[in-house]
Amino acid sequence: MKNSLRAPFAFLCVAVLCAACAAPSQKRGRADYSAAKGESPVVSAPQTPEEKQPDPPSQDPSAKKLPADKTGRILITEKQKNADIKHSGRVYIYTPDLSKKYKVSAPGTLAVKALGGGKIQLGTLQSTQTIILEPAQGTLLTWNKNVYSGKIFIIPAGNSFHLVEHAPLETYLYGVLPYEMSYTWPLEALKAQAVAARTYTLKSLENVKNQNFDLYSDVRSQMYKGGGKQYDSVKKAVDETRGQVLTFDDNLFYTYYHANCGGGTDDVRSWNPGAASIKPLSGASCKYDSHSKSHSWQMNVSHAKVLAYAKTVGLTGTLKSIKIARKTDTGRATNLTIRTSKGSKTVACGKFRLATGIRSCKINKVSIRNKDVHFEGKGYGHGVGMCQDGANGMAKSGKDYRKILKNYYPGAKIAEIN
Repeated sequence: MKNSLRAPFAFLCVAVLCAACAAPSQKRGRADYSAAKGESPVVSAPQTPEEKQPDPPSQDPSAKKLPADKTGRILITEKQKNADIKHSGRVYIYTPDLSKKYKVSAPGTLAVKALGGGKIQLGTLQSTQTIILEPAQGTLLTWNKNVYSGKIFIIPAGNSFHLVEHAPLETYLYGVLPYEMSYTWPLEALKAQAVAARTYTLKSLENVKNQNFDLYSDVRSQMYKGGGKQYDSVKKAVDETRGQVLTFDDNLFYTYYHANCGGGTDDVRSWNPGAASIKPLSGASCKYDSHSKSHSWQMNVSHAKVLAYAKTVGLTGTLKSIKIARKTDTGRATNLTIRTSKGSKTVACGKFRLATGIRSCKINKVSIRNKDVHFEGKGYGHGVGMCQDGANGMAKSGKDYRKILKNYYPGAKIAEIN
């Protein structure tokens, strides 16, 4: 990717969207990210290969005067039967081949319906093709209480439809940051988050081929609730780092991040054994996260929940014990051994954590009780890459975003893209 940092985003055609792969998510996006909280790099559902085609031209005359910007396609929702989309001003409605098009000038609400047999309706327009809803400059679209400013592609899918927003990269980041890090946090922490999120986004886009969307709007990519609602602090952080990404050996890499590392981050292989270990993801010290309530935790997990997970790995019987089988130098468990009345299994702690809901694998104590298992530990999330609470603490102590990124991604360089 030495020569690809300046390459434009792939801008692919819209075809029938397959159902996206299910993956765990958490309300607090900072906890588990495949860059911000997902548990693995973005892997979209298999798609039928299609010829790449350009998007139809914008139907908003004022949009043609704006400078071109990199664009990503975000899956907002899938398999919907009905949706009401509010628009604050003029919108343009059309099919990709422009054979059907009209505009609505006054603010209002447009109903989207799946008519069955691959046919959809938006407002008064019915089609078996994708229907594009384009807001004029200054118009915002609202769906499910989230506010969007990009074009929304309504894609037929049998007896349902999917919504995919086409949004400029920097606008996309406006809608990511406040749901991955509090907008009230210091500017330097937000700027570090902006660079990490931008890098993660561009790295994810390297792996998208002939699909109808590039990114999920949940922790399978990064939490995103639309770039239409903008916080001043977030906008400032994104704008002041515009075009900045992290590289190692002139390549982008997955800039994972999480809520709290519990005193130190770990090598990426502690969480994903199949990942390639590189210096920026080899682990880092952290002296700035102890202020957070996520630094230390206790929680109880029912026997039923533990045994439900045990069953998925072929283990049944009555729960007898859970022990740490292997851990890192920082004390983070990589494997646990579950023993029941019918046998034992050694499992990856990361998978156990996602199944049972424990905060992290930096476990200090496990106690089997009559009806539940008592856990005590430190940190929140997978513990790889940037510790967000640590970034907050560093910013509060006067460190700028470059020093924050240098600490959590050692050996990485900040590069500029166009």
